[in-house]
Amino acid sequence: MPLDASVQAKPLTATLHYLKRGPEKPVRYVFDPPPGVRQWNGIDDPHEMRIEDARGREAEFTLDRNGFQLAKAPTAVADFYADEEEVKRVYYPELDQLLRKELGATRVFIFDHTVRNAGRQGAREPSRRVHNDHTVNSAPRRVRDHLGPDADALLKGRFGIVNVWRPIRGPVLDSPLALCDARTFTDADLIASDLVYPHVRGETSSVEFNPRHRWYYFSEMQPDEAVLIRVHDSADDGRARLSFHTSFDNPLAPGAPPRESIEARCLVFYPA
Repeated sequence: MPLDASVQAKPLTATLHYLKRGPEKPVRYVFDPPPGVRQWNGIDDPHEMRIEDARGREAEFTLDRNGFQLAKAPTAVADFYADEEEVKRVYYPELDQLLRKELGATRVFIFDHTVRNAGRQGAREPSRRVHNDHTVNSAPRRVRDHLGPDADALLKGRFGIVNVWRPIRGPVLDSPLALCDARTFTDADLIASDLVYPHVRGETSSVEFNPRHRWYYFSEMQPDEAVLIRVHDSADDGRARLSFHTSFDNPLAPGAPPRESIEARCLVFYPA
């Protein structure tokens, strides 16, 4: 993808919030925890990190090489806030076609989405924690949760989870998305963490600091652009199997309007 001539690369340094490895498994409750139990027992570990701007180098970054890539992806959805059913009816099929085209997937199942906007009631704020949405244990569980009768057969082949992140309004100046190059970390940097809902306990990956990590972002993203993030891939053949990410306070845009974005989470299945 060529660089938009109006967007010049803007590398920067910002604080990223890692997690210290402690004696207990990190656990976060998304509702009021039981009496005497902390909402979150993780130990924050902030570090100042260089974040390179991938503008002008978009074609260099792929899911297989880096764990993320940028795609040109216009959408017909005019309002992601007004009608959640419209998002499912219009946007989900768009993502299905995008992932089939970009990844060669033969089957796609979008299982949820999150709209983020710190300035709007009812929308969630951008996450400030370095994380990956699943682990090698919780990823297959998603297939079983959503595609029960077909799960065993599907899990015999290659499958993955890909998040599709896009701005709702652009350009994105506040709270951009930072992505870690998969070539610069190993599974030893990951910390399995529980995410507890009222009726289910999920497992995500927090991340321990490692000075080898190399971070990138795509500056001033517009609503016709989307970042594909590899959350999990069952293929253990040398390609990137995941990439962790986080938002950050942008030192180049103090006082910018709150970032508005939507992130959809997708199961993808590949030909034999």
